[in-house]
Amino acid sequence: MANVGNQLPTQAVSKPAAGKHGNVLPLWGNEKTMNLNPMILTNVLSSPYFKVQLYELKTYHEVVDEIYFKVTHVEPWEKGSRKTAGQTGMCGGVRGVGTGGIVSTAFCLLYKLFTLKLTRKQLMGLITHTDSPYIRALGFMYIRYTQPPADLIEWYDGFLDDEEELDVKAGGGCVMTIGEMLRSFLTKLEWFSTLFPRIPVPVQKIIDQQMKARPRKVAQKETQEEEAEYTETAKQGERRRSRTPRRTPSPRRSPKRSRSRSHHRERERHGPSFDRELERERDRQRKEREGRDRDRDRGDRGDRERRRSRSTDRNQDRRERRRSRSSSRDRRNERRDKERDGGDDRSKRKDRDHHKDRGTERERSRDKKNRGETDDRRHKDDRERHREERKAKRSSRSRSRERRHKSGVEEKSRKRERSHSRERDRDRDGEQRSHKRSRSKDRSHHQRESSNDHSKHSERRRSQSTE
Repeated sequence: MANVGNQLPTQAVSKPAAGKHGNVLPLWGNEKTMNLNPMILTNVLSSPYFKVQLYELKTYHEVVDEIYFKVTHVEPWEKGSRKTAGQTGMCGGVRGVGTGGIVSTAFCLLYKLFTLKLTRKQLMGLITHTDSPYIRALGFMYIRYTQPPADLIEWYDGFLDDEEELDVKAGGGCVMTIGEMLRSFLTKLEWFSTLFPRIPVPVQKIIDQQMKARPRKVAQKETQEEEAEYTETAKQGERRRSRTPRRTPSPRRSPKRSRSRSHHRERERHGPSFDRELERERDRQRKEREGRDRDRDRGDRGDRERRRSRSTDRNQDRRERRRSRSSSRDRRNERRDKERDGGDDRSKRKDRDHHKDRGTERERSRDKKNRGETDDRRHKDDRERHREERKAKRSSRSRSRERRHKSGVEEKSRKRERSHSRERDRDRDGEQRSHKRSRSKDRSHHQRESSNDHSKHSERRRSQSTE
């Protein structure tokens, strides 16, 4: 979003296809925001008037009719909706930064014209319209926001001396001509509470030279009216001021225009009555001020009398207080004398009671100390007992651990001995078995040999018998 206050001279310009004087208008700056202040643009886009009512308008002629019926000023904010009191610096209303308000119908319709992408012919129709000066004002403002700075003087050249009047302020009270408004557009960046796109310095110098070479033409009627107005204001001692370069007393319709708007006719009819009402208001305000001054004087006198009465009352109160104090002092002195005579016994009793109280307090303090000492001893004994019990528990635990260790070692040695004895028994049994086996083998061998010898001997006997 392009910042309106910091518009650089090297802005992008979308050139028309048909040349400089073609029907297609070039756009200078941002093609989406129309170089509007970001706050004004956000308020326009979020306003229900723009989103609902203006959304239904689709053609150029419908928007022109809407301008004719709805626009009554050319200020960006509605009256009383933007509070900038007490703001200074960059947060002030002049810079266009700070609190927002209700955006005006004029700027909503101005952005609606931008969305329609006007042609050169349509724009010329706006600035030369005969029905309402506000239609022309929005056309000139569209040129100021969207056209290149070098082309502004060419657009405004034929209208710098236009005498058609309009009230540009919200709520009324700031009437100026079309020519004065266009000169303000060319020479000033500020427009009420917003800023126009910045014009490059070389172009601004050219514009200033042309404005100096072409001073504004003032009509004779306007000079006479201004002189009459200045004389009236000099008599009254006050002068009206506004935010515009010059202010005219009452709006007039240019004789060039054949058609006029109803509210302009009403202004022409009720122009002098408005001045009378202003004079009446000023007289009424003067009378109110005089009445207030009188009331203040009366109030000051009443305050002085009240202060005097209060001072006398205070003096009387002080005297009565002094008298009462003196009487109370006398009574106190009498009481003291009486107490001195018969107050020795009381002082002795008090001393005795005081000594008794001190003795009882000392005894109580001693008892407390003894109790504290006994309690400390008990706590110490309890701590020693707990320590001894902890030591005994630790020693018993260590003994049980040693016993368990010894029993485990003994069990392990026993198991080892048992295993050794079992191995020995197994070895013995094996040796005995091997010995028995060897004996049985020897016996069986001997028996075999004996049987063989017996068989041989029997065979020998048989052979001898046979022989």
